[in-house]
Amino acid sequence: MKVNEIMASLEAKHPGESEYLQAVREVLESIEEVYNQHPEFEKARIVERMVEPDRIFTFRVNWIDDKGEVRTNLGYRVQFNSAIGPYKGGLRFHKAVTPSMLKFLGFEQTFKNALTTLPMGGAKGGSDFDPVGKSDAEIMRFCQAFMLELWNNIGPDQDVPAGDVGVGGREIGYLNGMYAKLARKYSTGVLTGKGATWGGSILRPEATGFGALYFTHHLLERAGKELKGKTIAISGFGNVAWGAATKATELGAKVIAISGPDGVCEIPGGITKEMIDYMLVMRASNRNKVQDMSDKYPEAAKFTAGKKAWSVKCDIALPCAFQNELNEADAKELIANGTWCCCEVSNMGCTPEAIHTFQKNGILFAPGKAVNAGGVATSGLEMTQNAEHIGWAGEEVDAKLHFIMKSIHEACVKYGLQPDGTVDYVKGANIAGFMKVATAMLEQGIV
Repeated sequence: MKVNEIMASLEAKHPGESEYLQAVREVLESIEEVYNQHPEFEKARIVERMVEPDRIFTFRVNWIDDKGEVRTNLGYRVQFNSAIGPYKGGLRFHKAVTPSMLKFLGFEQTFKNALTTLPMGGAKGGSDFDPVGKSDAEIMRFCQAFMLELWNNIGPDQDVPAGDVGVGGREIGYLNGMYAKLARKYSTGVLTGKGATWGGSILRPEATGFGALYFTHHLLERAGKELKGKTIAISGFGNVAWGAATKATELGAKVIAISGPDGVCEIPGGITKEMIDYMLVMRASNRNKVQDMSDKYPEAAKFTAGKKAWSVKCDIALPCAFQNELNEADAKELIANGTWCCCEVSNMGCTPEAIHTFQKNGILFAPGKAVNAGGVATSGLEMTQNAEHIGWAGEEVDAKLHFIMKSIHEACVKYGLQPDGTVDYVKGANIAGFMKVATAMLEQGIV
C-alpha cells in the first residue's frame, strides 16, 4: 500500500471532502507498515474497499414550523461497513452537517466499534437541521419527518442509530415513536439512547463521558500519574461534556472550564454537582450559550466571550464538542500553560497539526476513536438488553463499560508500544481497529 497514491485517487473522486479525507489519511498513515506485512490484504484490496462506504442514503426532509410555514432540510444515512455486525452510529442534527462530515464520522465509527469488543459495524447519519432556537413542537415535527424517510433502512439487526450532536433523549424519543408507528414493529432495539421506561439502558446518557474518563484513568495510570487533584478544561456543555464533568469530579479531578460557541466559562473553584446538573438545562434550552452558566452562577463562573476552553491553564484538556475544535495554535497555548495531557472525547477533536504538536512535545495524547468509544459500547450493551428483553442494574452496566474501556486501552498499548516504552495511542487505536475489520472482511470474501 502506498498512502499517497490511494489518497490522490480518493481526492480525485471526492474533491473538497476535507473531513473525510483527513480521517482516511490519519488511519492509512498509521497502518501502512502493518498492512504491508500482510500481502493477503493487498490481494483482496482491503484498504480500497474499506475507505468507501457500503452505501449512502440522501433524502429531503419537509416539515412545518410553528408559524405554519413549510421548511426543507437534507437528511443522510451513511452505512459504512458491516463486516463485524449491523451498522451502528449516531445521528447528528447541526447546520454544518455535510456528506463529508458524515463519511468521516462513519469511517471513524467503524474502527471505534471494532475496538469495543462488541459485534457492531460502522455508520453515521443526520441532517443540516439546526435545533438552536427551535421549539419542542418543531423538533418533534422535524424528527417525525426525518424518520418518515429513514425508517425502512434501519432495524435491530440491520442498522441501529443513536444520538450525537443535536440529538439527545428527547429527539430519540420522537424518532422512536415515529418508527414504531410506521413499521408496526415495537422492538425496542432499533434506536439506542432511549428513555429508561421504554428500553433504554441505565448509564447510557453518561456513557461517552464516563468511558472517556475511565480510559484517561488507565492512560495516566500507565504513565505513573492519577486523576485525583488534577485540573481539567472541557469544551462544550452538551451530553458528552456533562458526562465527562460528572465522572472527572467523582474521581477527584477539578473541572475548571467549560466552553461554547460564544466563549468560555472559567470556574476557578471547580464545577459543582449543581452546576453539572445545570449543563443539562443549558443543553435543553436550545440557546447554545455557555454564558448561561455564568449568568446562573455569577460568583463561581467567569464568562469570557470569544475564547476557547484551551485559554484556561489546566493539567488535562478534554475536547468534548466538535471535530477539529482544537488547532495547532490552541495546542501551543495549552503547552505554554503547562498542560501535559489531552484526550479527545469528541470525534477527531484535534487537527493533525495539533496532534503532531502534542506528540512532538511529549504530551500524553489519545484519539477519539479510543477515548470516546464508551458511548457506542454502552449502546451495544443496550442492544443486548433489548434483544433479551431485560434490563441490567447500573452497577452491572458500569462494570461492563469499565471492562470495555480497559480492554480498549490494552489494545492501544499492544499495537502502539514504542521502543522507548512510550505508547503512540493514535497508532495503537488505528491498528487495533483496522486489524479486526480487515480480518473480518478477508474471511467473508469479496462482497
